[in-house]
Amino acid sequence: MTPDTTAVTRLLRQWQGGEASALEELTPLVYHELRRIASGFLRRERAEHTLQPTALLHEAYLRLVDQRDRDWKSRAHFYGVAAHLMRLILVDYARSKSRLKRGGDVQRVDWSEALLASTTRPALLTTLDDALCELEKLDPRKGRVVELRYFGGLSLDEAAEVLGISTATVGREQRMAEAWLQRQMTSGPHGA
Repeated sequence: MTPDTTAVTRLLRQWQGGEASALEELTPLVYHELRRIASGFLRRERAEHTLQPTALLHEAYLRLVDQRDRDWKSRAHFYGVAAHLMRLILVDYARSKSRLKRGGDVQRVDWSEALLASTTRPALLTTLDDALCELEKLDPRKGRVVELRYFGGLSLDEAAEVLGISTATVGREQRMAEAWLQRQMTSGPHGA
């Protein structure tokens, strides 16, 4: 563990214990990594996307600070929660842009196409999110792997650290999740 990793974990625990000053010390230590995660989320978006990495980071940070039950296990856990919140923010953003009624304009698409076209065709991101939510119900870990790798932009090693599993297991889970999502996205809603 690097000194920064140790310091972040220590400050997270102090903040969790109610020390408000720990949050002030924590913020500059985690800002760069949270911005990198936000940039990873938006890397696949079109250049003129109205939501920028800094805005996504700030919205997620506000939600992190507002969390009532802060049970931070580690620095990696904190970043995993941040990535999840960023995904939710982007999906909410896409839903507000598309305004399509569920099932009204269903399209069968490749799941990776949905990742790439999430702002030019926001309905695709919401379709992907629906499929990902279904996957999370069936196998929460596979859902988290996809979320961390594709939405959060984490490497195999980083995702393994967040999930507390080996890098090889992350790779296997990712491949299985991709195959499942591909089948869901190309077969239409609920496997129809």
